[in-house]
Amino acid sequence: MSLETAANHVAEQIKRQEFVEVIAHYDADGIAAGSILCHAMVRSGIRFRLRIRQEITAAELTADHAYLLCDLGAGMEDLPKNTMVVDHHPAHFTGEFHVNPRLAGIDGEHELSASGTAYFVAQHLGDNRDLAGLAMLGVVGDGQVLSGKNLEISNEGVGNGIIAPNRGLRLAGRNMAERFIMAINPYLDSISGNENEVNAIITQAGGCDALRIDRFLSLAVLRVIPRSGAGCIEGIYGDTYALDREVISDAHAMASVIEACGKSGHGDLGAALCLRCSRDAETGWKTAKVHRLNVIAAIRATVTAPPAQDGVYEVENAALASDVADALACMSIHTTPVAVVARRGDACRISARCPQGTDADLGTVVRGIARSCGGSGGGHRLRAGATIPCTRLDAFRQAWHEAVAV
Repeated sequence: MSLETAANHVAEQIKRQEFVEVIAHYDADGIAAGSILCHAMVRSGIRFRLRIRQEITAAELTADHAYLLCDLGAGMEDLPKNTMVVDHHPAHFTGEFHVNPRLAGIDGEHELSASGTAYFVAQHLGDNRDLAGLAMLGVVGDGQVLSGKNLEISNEGVGNGIIAPNRGLRLAGRNMAERFIMAINPYLDSISGNENEVNAIITQAGGCDALRIDRFLSLAVLRVIPRSGAGCIEGIYGDTYALDREVISDAHAMASVIEACGKSGHGDLGAALCLRCSRDAETGWKTAKVHRLNVIAAIRATVTAPPAQDGVYEVENAALASDVADALACMSIHTTPVAVVARRGDACRISARCPQGTDADLGTVVRGIARSCGGSGGGHRLRAGATIPCTRLDAFRQAWHEAVAV
């Protein structure tokens, strides 16, 4: 079935509902995907409730609701068959109402995100071309590329005056200092979280009133290059996208704020921003700053601790594990996949990442190990996650080391 046919099939099912229970993943791509479809449903007169979650179980989906999962569900074989799923992860759900680029032979790893997939569904619910900017949040948030269907959405957005491509800093922040102080993706060793160091570089580069951007960037790169991989440095500057209709116009900043809101337990705030509630923008920025500084503190605690011989690190706060894993994978000291574990009650949540230059099918690896440990997991080739009982953490560590050691 083609992507367009599947998108139309799911859209027709949505139209048949009086009320839809929307559950979206808590990252930028998931929140944007859920918000795109909620925009479309509002315009179509369909009632809904939107919830933002890190994960769900099939047992939570009762039979008397119409459920629409966004950036969730593709990897779950036990969902009720009438569940509607809009996702881009490896597809194991076999229900009728599942739109996923992978089922149409499209690269869901790089060329279409969940929010991009939601955009195609939304077009079958009405004229929702103004939502192309929200679809770009999945491209940015999931580190995808502008090719294939992503390029198609981008070109349409540019043609309609919704998206304006440019070149510039890709770091989130409202001024130069904040962009570098809050940097976690990429994490800039010795600069991120270090206000004194950032201010010193600004002074060396001419000061706030006469700042020379080229000199500032050169000085910043010299500071971080000893411990940072090429991917970290490349992430500072490059292609940017202005989103004409959104409450935060810079796509990288918007994605960063939305993701921080979701991961810090304020997914409702992230969704409100995607639903264009401009009065919440300042609160979103404050929430993002707190979350990102917490991530930086956790990264520092991790990198200063004795190195993990099996590539498995632990952090105290489960809300930070994913971002810490991203940062560790970005650092040049890692040449094999890394995993970050956080305990939440009796459950251990695990985020796994491949550093640039390594290639392992983490989605498959993590899914298999998690199942063998009595848990669940999966994800993308280079980024995956799992939840297992903490009593099986040692078994996970051993299996992980055997699977990714080189």
